[in-house]
Amino acid sequence: MRVLLWHVHGSWTTSFVHGGHTYLLPTLPEGGPWGRGRSGRDWPDTVEDVPAATLAQSDVDIAVLQRPEELAMAEEWLGRRLGTGVPAVYVEHNTPRGDVPNTRHPLAERTDIPLVHVTHFNRLLWDCGRAPATVIEHGIVDPGHRYTGELARAAVVTNEPVRRWRVTGTDLLPAFAAAAPLDVFGMGLDGLGERVGLGPERLVTKGDLAQERLHRELARRRVYVHTTRWTSLGLSLLEAMYLGMPVVSLACTEAPAAVPANAGMVSANVDELVDTTRALIADPTFAAEKGRRAREFALENYDLSAFLRSWDALLTASTKGQGG
Repeated sequence: MRVLLWHVHGSWTTSFVHGGHTYLLPTLPEGGPWGRGRSGRDWPDTVEDVPAATLAQSDVDIAVLQRPEELAMAEEWLGRRLGTGVPAVYVEHNTPRGDVPNTRHPLAERTDIPLVHVTHFNRLLWDCGRAPATVIEHGIVDPGHRYTGELARAAVVTNEPVRRWRVTGTDLLPAFAAAAPLDVFGMGLDGLGERVGLGPERLVTKGDLAQERLHRELARRRVYVHTTRWTSLGLSLLEAMYLGMPVVSLACTEAPAAVPANAGMVSANVDELVDTTRALIADPTFAAEKGRRAREFALENYDLSAFLRSWDALLTASTKGQGG
């Protein structure tokens, strides 16, 4: 199939474009969130940059939407209505905001566009109305078992922690920094140390690294700490498990299902999480064993081939059911 898709969430897209289709990513002269194309990502050759102005003349079998604005944008660029003229599915990556659990999904009244949640928690919390809703859980491109844990430090991956604050659990960083020096990776980290009152001896920001380098750097840290309170399921958490890292995570959203007890610690008790972080830092052998268990679980439950099979089945059913 020829699949229209925007580059929104890089890690999820990396997995998705490893399927057996041709993936068309819109480009605009100014780039930006609606026209960045593949942005130099190391993706298969089946991922093609397509100027938005030429999409009306392009063969598109199905559109995979990920933001509400894409619905009108795709219809304008393709010159056809989605759901009837061109089959479409909508991927919901995020937990609802606002009046949870009464938040109505933007596609709740669309019966012609399947709504795909990436976690069961998402599906449970969104009011999906009449939309045909399903769940396709994440699959990860295996980076290999890279864990060394040579650095007695904790890794945190988070985006815009100063702005998002309690959502990303930024207020909890001083507690974890008392157990281990923190290396924080991600976007929008300017001013983080000053905001949480931690100097460079307890917190160092590493910035937004390319995925290959990020994996290499994460695997050198002794433990992965996941502080996000309200998220669908951070893919960096699953990637850390794939790398063979032990995980310490808040028991929020989908994390209790994603991290088994023998892979580290999942709890709503921050004191327990801090104590476990301290114990993992102090005992490299203990940490490595927890990380081995984390990788085993991730391989079994977030397998790329299972993810792609589920998507193939849905794309096929959607194109047949909508006349594609």
